[in-house]
Amino acid sequence: MRFDVVTLFPELFAPHLTQGITRRAFESGQVDVKLWPLRDFADNAYRRVDDRPYGGGPGMVMLAEPLQRALAKVREARAESTPAPVVLLTPTGHRIDQALVREWAAGPGAVLICGRYEGVDQRFIDRRVDIELSVGDFVLSGGELPALMLLDAVARLQPGVLGDEQSHQQDSFSAGLLDCPHYSRPELLQADDGAHPVPPVLLSGHHADIARWRREQSLRLTAERRPDLIAAARARGTLSVADERYLSALKL
Repeated sequence: MRFDVVTLFPELFAPHLTQGITRRAFESGQVDVKLWPLRDFADNAYRRVDDRPYGGGPGMVMLAEPLQRALAKVREARAESTPAPVVLLTPTGHRIDQALVREWAAGPGAVLICGRYEGVDQRFIDRRVDIELSVGDFVLSGGELPALMLLDAVARLQPGVLGDEQSHQQDSFSAGLLDCPHYSRPELLQADDGAHPVPPVLLSGHHADIARWRREQSLRLTAERRPDLIAAARARGTLSVADERYLSALKL
């Protein structure tokens, strides 16, 4: 798959695409990332890509014309019979979730437009953007970090990228719930507030008991922190009788 990223700050991407375990996806070409510096498509000596908004108000607006030229060049370089979707990373977009990430991870890629300043000229959005995506109910300085988050999330789902293929299947949200707590060595952690053991069930070797404990911890965390996910799981009918019994006992 291929992602073309139109951005004012291409230098932000290299460190994230060459470090950590997900670099395997980028280095192997499983996830091919092409960067397009937006200022290269300005038509003035100052390489300006923004201007004041009509109607007044604070901030600057990204101009439509440089974005149009950049997108045309991307289309030419991709040379696809079916154009890749154009995605604008913006606080007003649909929120990215794990289901969407799985969908993108199995697709052909996209053109990612990293917004900046007060926003993007709406005429470009109306005519050229297929999907608007957001990473949450807060505002960042630009779309570069959300684009990197999407690339990382997609990359880690590619075959062979993670050391254990089951890792992403147990991630938070993969089964609709938050992940359970995890523990490693030593069995007894010495600290200034005392000794802290690993939960005994994890040392028991009893796989069914361990699986049930992990499921219950996942349910507990989700009920405490994201009750909306519990409601969604109930609506889908994915909670068992044992799950409901445990949740009832929690009185959450």
